[in-house]
Amino acid sequence: MTGYTPRVIGRSGRRGFAAAGRRVHGDVRGPRESAWTAVYAQVKRIPRGRVMTYGQIASLLEQRLSPRAVGWALHGCPAGVPWQRVVNAGGGCSTDRLPDVPPGLQRALLEHEGVVFRDNGTLDLERYRFVPPAPRLRRRRRRAAGSTRR
Repeated sequence: MTGYTPRVIGRSGRRGFAAAGRRVHGDVRGPRESAWTAVYAQVKRIPRGRVMTYGQIASLLEQRLSPRAVGWALHGCPAGVPWQRVVNAGGGCSTDRLPDVPPGLQRALLEHEGVVFRDNGTLDLERYRFVPPAPRLRRRRRRAAGSTRR
């Protein structure tokens, strides 16, 4: 190919910033939880009788996963994760299309929790959507004038 110049390759055989030993997105301190674990943790916070959308969860995870990937994560979730509380953006149940989930199961589980569906099979997101409270930022205490830090 003419006009092609490869990036600098470092001793590790990798190209670009990784070869130079620099991180593009900052340093990660401590172990980072997997994206799927973060999905499960978020879904466990949804109270009975309330729902969130796949896109809402993706947004709370800072778009580490797409809404579709959130659905895939829930498709194989461990026991104890209330997967039925996550619906599509239209307020409908997307699990009816899956071959290993009995049709109507998600709706029945939500109805058992008190969610009422419309005639078209969707629920009212204005009424049932759960919006988690924004995380509180810890404020630093101001030291009193003249005090010394030990």
